[in-house]
Amino acid sequence: MAKETTTKKTTTAKKSTKAKAETAVAEPEVSTTVATPEANINSADRTIADKLIALSRLQETFTKIDHIKTLRGELPLEVQDLEDEIEGMETRLKHLEEDSKRQVQAVATEKAKIQKAQDRIEQFKEQLNNVKNNREYDNLSKEIEFQGLEIELSQKRINEGNTEIQHRKERIASLKETIAERRVDLEAKQEELSRIKGETKQEEEALRSEVIRLEEGIEERLLHAFNRIREGARNGLAVVPIDRDACGGCFNKIPPQRQVDLKLHKKIIVCEYCGRILVDPELVEEAHQHN
Repeated sequence: MAKETTTKKTTTAKKSTKAKAETAVAEPEVSTTVATPEANINSADRTIADKLIALSRLQETFTKIDHIKTLRGELPLEVQDLEDEIEGMETRLKHLEEDSKRQVQAVATEKAKIQKAQDRIEQFKEQLNNVKNNREYDNLSKEIEFQGLEIELSQKRINEGNTEIQHRKERIASLKETIAERRVDLEAKQEELSRIKGETKQEEEALRSEVIRLEEGIEERLLHAFNRIREGARNGLAVVPIDRDACGGCFNKIPPQRQVDLKLHKKIIVCEYCGRILVDPELVEEAHQHN
């Protein structure tokens, strides 16, 4: 009886020891499981407010770049228009000069025809002195008359050609003068544009570097939507705040319930009229402070 009691105590002690050992192994596993989600937070787990702040900062940076472009005004377009205009005039000048050369060659050809006709007339006149009958005389007389008509026709063509050459010379001279004037204007505008670019170059490069940095922190889906909206917006605004209960982009009234949803920052909301991304003015202010 005493032996059985001793055996039971030994068995109970072993079970107790085994349970303690299992408990000691299990406790760390629970701790690790709880800590893991906190350690693996990534960009996909960011809150809606964080995403909106990032988009607002990106929009503000683009707006600064757009402001620099506004400072340049219409100069880039004017420079491009002048370059295109000069290129077109130079093409016309080239064609005029080529036409003038062809006309000069045509006049030279007609002069050669006249000389040839005159030589033949002299030849036919000499033959008239040796004619044997009236038939030969009539034939030679007709040939002389025909060559005379050829000379008259060639002379007419020469006169017309010289007139056309003179007109082309005047047009060429006028076109060259206009091209020279346009080049002066182009150089002046290019210098002005270069000066403005030089003054804002460093700032613009810094802003474009900031754009690249900000884009790296925004998920691809949102960035694609931002760029698409910005390209379609006339003023380049893809993210706008609520201003006086209205969209800051198209100025249409925003329903009160959507404004409440906007304040809660539970989802990204777009204007139902213009499609721009709407943000709480407080988030815009926070994004501005970060910038």
